[in-house]
Amino acid sequence: MNTILKEHLLNTLKKGSREDGRSFTSYRPITVETGISPKSAEGSARVTIGETEVVVGIKTEIGQPYSDKPDEGSIMVNAELLPLSSPEFESGPPNINSIELSRVVDRSIREGKALDFKKLCIRSGEKMWIILIDIYPLNDDGNLFDAAALAALVALKDAKFPKLVEDKIQYGELSNEKLPLQCFPVSCTVFKIGDSFIVDPGKTEEAQMDARLTVAFLENGNICALQKGGDKGLSFEDINKMVEIAQEKTEELRRHI
Repeated sequence: MNTILKEHLLNTLKKGSREDGRSFTSYRPITVETGISPKSAEGSARVTIGETEVVVGIKTEIGQPYSDKPDEGSIMVNAELLPLSSPEFESGPPNINSIELSRVVDRSIREGKALDFKKLCIRSGEKMWIILIDIYPLNDDGNLFDAAALAALVALKDAKFPKLVEDKIQYGELSNEKLPLQCFPVSCTVFKIGDSFIVDPGKTEEAQMDARLTVAFLENGNICALQKGGDKGLSFEDINKMVEIAQEKTEELRRHI
């Protein structure tokens, strides 16, 4: 069945079209909501891309700075792929797919320096803020990477620090202080199927991919993160083409932040 689907998809792409009629570089409709969980998170967002739906919540903790970065705070990204979002997911410990999703989102935020980590330090060598970014796909109809990355940025923008009393967090009570965001590293994932390159695949297209490349760009056009996935390799020409597509599409995605 997979072979038949792959041949059908390749023939469709060779004709210059996709299963839902979109162009190769068109996204499905995107919607963004913020503040969807005001009682249980310091910031939150819901992003839908077509039928794919992802919720991200931001929580904060206080911890001790790492010895090599005594004057900086940190982030932790976690993705839970629950059965409610796809029959392919199972309950239990994080698997390779959830780990990769969290790492891709983490890398773009961390390497892009979206947050001023020094401003997350409370007292050098003693206390720091840890920003917890929790990703919850509610429905997986393809392209969780872009939906989760966009939702994480929007949730960070929505978040505020909780109130502190004698260095203790007063959960449920927010201050007026926003998180120290200094830029928005936006990522786009480009998929290769046969000789074609597409963005925002549906579930059927995504299942037949040969390779994918997630590229995160800063506002000035510089690349801050890359992640290759899929079983097959990519040539230099492939990578250049995929980066070119990603750079164009991240400008479109940036308008939703």
